[in-house]
Amino acid sequence: MISVKEAIIVEGRYDKIKLSSIVDTPVIETNGFRVFKDKEKQNLIRSIAVKRGILILTDSDSAGFVIRNFLKGAVPADKVKHGYIPQLLGKEKRKAEKSKEGFLGVEGVSETIIIDAIRKSGATILNEQSCGKAGGITKADFYELGLSGRENSSMLRKKILKKMNMPSYLTANGMITAMNCLYSFEELKEIVNTIDK
Repeated sequence: MISVKEAIIVEGRYDKIKLSSIVDTPVIETNGFRVFKDKEKQNLIRSIAVKRGILILTDSDSAGFVIRNFLKGAVPADKVKHGYIPQLLGKEKRKAEKSKEGFLGVEGVSETIIIDAIRKSGATILNEQSCGKAGGITKADFYELGLSGRENSSMLRKKILKKMNMPSYLTANGMITAMNCLYSFEELKEIVNTIDK
């Protein structure tokens, strides 16, 4: 596993699952073309880009390039790095048929190819031998702050997401990922304390 400073932006859930086992950094999914209309997700990606930088790692098909180009125009150029996977013919194991263009997506290529793409992107690799996630905010912290496992946790999370102009549909786990990109535990604690419970 390698540790990378920049958050990695991928197209979908299976890409995120694949990357999460290879790279120690937050992985944010665009939910495919949904990002074009999802202003909350766009704002989240912009905020993360300004705070720590992003690395866009989309599929090597035409849809992946459309998403990449959209994001490239939505984020300051000096905050974006681009990782490219090669166009390899094939089919992901979980799919019944090949994709429209017949290329493997991020989820279908090997760990070696992904790490090579990250290195070639110019991403800031922090520690090649990192073990575990580096995020400072944990599920236990969310419980301590009342953001999970409590009677009004869901409502409190929604209030914070609204206040921070973040996607209102983020799950507790998605919110932990986003918060680790943008805030320290102490900063999150201050935000929670400003919310009328």
